[in-house]
Amino acid sequence: MNATPVGALLLCRADPVLVRPPAHLLRGRMLLAPAGSHWSVIVPEDKPWLDGGEPVEAVLGGWAHALAVGVNWPVLALWWDGERAGFTLASGFRRPVGYIWLADGTPVGEDEAMRTFAARLGLDPVVDVQALEELTLPDPESDARARLVGLTAVLTRTGLTLPVGLTPGEPADRLRSVAHEHEAETVEWSGWRDAVRAELDVVEEGPLGPWLLGRRARVLGAAQLVVGVPLTAWGVARRSGGWAATGGVLIAGGLVRLGYERLRR
Repeated sequence: MNATPVGALLLCRADPVLVRPPAHLLRGRMLLAPAGSHWSVIVPEDKPWLDGGEPVEAVLGGWAHALAVGVNWPVLALWWDGERAGFTLASGFRRPVGYIWLADGTPVGEDEAMRTFAARLGLDPVVDVQALEELTLPDPESDARARLVGLTAVLTRTGLTLPVGLTPGEPADRLRSVAHEHEAETVEWSGWRDAVRAELDVVEEGPLGPWLLGRRARVLGAAQLVVGVPLTAWGVARRSGGWAATGGVLIAGGLVRLGYERLRR
């Protein structure tokens, strides 16, 4: 592990069609490929940790958080360099959880992190947690690379199947070449207009999508206005700030739903 160059992988618990829109927001060239049942893997083509001065764990942690905010699936960032290796799990607006090993495999993370990791991914609280906790125990036979491989092995029970050759601990250039061999699609930043469209795609493809587009959205929007306008008037007349605010929220939501399709175009 000591001679292994810097490398990184992003594992998303969603199919590529869902990962593609938010991946555009990372403002870099990424290679996206399926990685099993309802899993995707992102291989960075660029190496901002070499140019920007930030360590690889900081770069990957930021990417994972950016991908996870606003979606309903978690993102796992795996990273390694000549001295350490580790992971960061981002899930919505919750505080990310992570763990670190030294190059020789010595654990330096918090034990509770593995239990939080398992809970957020919906892993088995007995079998999987036991396997994860073994990665936090001293083991002279396991270096940092072996620890990351062991971590992904536990996740195979959730459907994760990394493409052959995309193995934690490999050099970044090797990972990029392997991703191209597997015909991974290229995703890259193309400006703010496309970024906004990509963000809207994320919302539309999520659970809120049916309530923003189509007849259902228009009916709901009209209903919100019908209820919100008199409720606001009643709240103002009774000097009830709470009811007036509630009516205002309904009016705002109705206007958004009625005008969303035009705004989207």
